[in-house]
Amino acid sequence: MAALRKWLLSGLLVLVPLIITLWVLDWVVSTLDQTLRILPASWHPDQLLGFHLPGLGVIFALGVLLSIGALASNIIGSRLVNWWHALLHRIPVVRSIYSGVKQVSDTLFSEKGNAFRQALLIQWPQEGMWTIAFLTGAPGGEVQAHLRTGHGPGGAGDEFISVYVPTTPNPTGGYFVMVRKSACVELQMSVDEALTYIVSMGVIVPGGKKPPQPGASSPVPLT
Repeated sequence: MAALRKWLLSGLLVLVPLIITLWVLDWVVSTLDQTLRILPASWHPDQLLGFHLPGLGVIFALGVLLSIGALASNIIGSRLVNWWHALLHRIPVVRSIYSGVKQVSDTLFSEKGNAFRQALLIQWPQEGMWTIAFLTGAPGGEVQAHLRTGHGPGGAGDEFISVYVPTTPNPTGGYFVMVRKSACVELQMSVDEALTYIVSMGVIVPGGKKPPQPGASSPVPLT
């Protein structure tokens, strides 16, 4: 029975990641194949080829994305995009949704943005307990004014940063918190390595190194 249990667990360790990976890839390809529906029926690849070829939607979606990006990068395309943004901002209901989504996308995908570009080590949810977080920016507006003047939880003059603390093993849920910059530790691991570390609940250590043992020297604060 011990041998059978060992073989069963070994089989699961091999098959489960493979099955989940194939399922996700199938879902992505099937979803992107739906983009072909925007083409006229006479131009549909199934009609031209006489059979369905999976994956053409991925190529089509990539081509559309690259074409829009190339168009938006030149002067004429940039003016058209600005005109489109201005038009959407004049529609009452659409304006609030589009504006919020665009701000988030600009922060996440902009080459000049800081969102999720750096993994940090912070004390959360209380002092003495450490977890991995991601830098998302810095407080602004009224919040920044309260924190800098000492009306908030920090002392006057303390510099704060905004971070996202993901949950384990699902990093899509988490907490947005503002912490003192001096209390954070800048990690050398990449964002992908940090996400893998979080999803695996600390089982997969970035770089294959063993985690520091209790009593080891503490990291250097973020400068």
